[in-house]
Order: sequence, then structure tokens, then C-alpha cells
Amino acid sequence: MSARLAPRLALLVDDQVPERAWLRNALLQAFAGIHILEAASIADAFQMLKRHAADAYGRNPIDLALIDLGLPDGSGVRIIEALQERGGHCPCVVSTVFDDDAHVFPALRAGALGYVLKDLPAAALTHMLRGILGGQPPLSPSIARRLLRQFRAAPTERLCAEPAHRQEALTPRESEVLQLIAKGYTVQQSAITLSLSPHAAAGYVKDIYRKLSINSRAEATMEAARLGLVAREQR
Repeated sequence: MSARLAPRLALLVDDQVPERAWLRNALLQAFAGIHILEAASIADAFQMLKRHAADAYGRNPIDLALIDLGLPDGSGVRIIEALQERGGHCPCVVSTVFDDDAHVFPALRAGALGYVLKDLPAAALTHMLRGILGGQPPLSPSIARRLLRQFRAAPTERLCAEPAHRQEALTPRESEVLQLIAKGYTVQQSAITLSLSPHAAAGYVKDIYRKLSINSRAEATMEAARLGLVAREQR
């Protein structure tokens, strides 16, 4: 797999000055020469998105975002959703103090690639951010454990599930696409690898997300591990 290009322009959204300094330093340590846009609120972030709009080909100039969830004017999930709507597959990483289901899963469903807690040592955060280049979703250990627990429901709980919620089986081709997506391939890279058109590959991804009831690459990675398509240590 060809590695993801190092980000050149990052959006950093956090209303606390010390935390912004910590995140800024981690970005500078992880990616030499990166330019960082800083915002302290959703309104500030949206103004920056307007100034750095997608080009005529739909390419998003912002190629990495670190976003806090508890902002003065609302949830940072709104920024994640806005970046996903712009296209360009901008990796969004949540950086927050919240580690509960009510915050973790809405952020991942909105399209967050990773979720890190602010108790991480600076060196650990820098290492996680660099891992994005190799397709490794940045997840704090406690968040990774929380995600894994979602796939450890007791057999009786699965048997009692309503038939309407029973998961549809993936086709062999969909499994191949999911495996590549979980390894960090973009939709375009997956299409090239499997000799598909970009439109067909995007269609497979859409069907995979629908069948598995997921909405982000991080969730796709966890599902691929649960299905045995990738080794758990590859996440």
C-alpha cells in the first residue's frame, strides 16, 4: 500500500489555550513543516472552513483536523460532520477529556478517524498522529478497549436480538473492500487494487457501511478485526 501523504494544512479546534499549545506541539513534532489553523469555537472553525474552501474538483485543502468536543458554542461533532460533507477524506481526530459512550460513539458515527484523550503523554500523541500515515487510527487505549467491548455481547444477547436488526452478510467483494479500508486504503486506492472503477468502489463502501450499521473508518476497522479480515494488532 502506498503511504498516505503527510498533511500540509491542519485545523486545530480547542477553546483552552494550554491544550491548544499541547496539540500544536504534537502536530509540529509529528509532521515537519505543517501549517496549522487554530480555532477556539465552532463559529471560528466554520469561518476557517469558508476561507479554505474545496477547489473546483472537490478537493479539501485541510487534510487533518484535531477537534475538541466540548466547545463554547456546541459539540465539535458539528465540525467533523462539516468536514466529511466537504469530501476529500480529511482525517478527523477527536482530542477530548470525555471517554463515555455518549461522546465516543456519536463522534465516530459522524466520521472521526480517531479518538484520543488529553491524558496522553505528548510523545504518545505524536506517535499516534504519525501512525495516520500508515493507516493506523489514533485511539487512546481506554477508547480501543471500549470499542472492543461492543463486540463482546453475550451469546444470549445476540440470540434475543430482533430479526430486523440482524446484520446482513457481506459478499466476498465487499469483504475485500472492507479489508483494504481497514488497512488504511482510500476508496480510490481500493478501486485501483481491486481493478474497480472509483464509482463501483464507493458503492461497495456505502453498502458495507449500511450492512454493518457503521459510519466511520474507525468503526470499519473494528468490524474488519471482529470479522477476522485483519489482525487486531493492525488497527
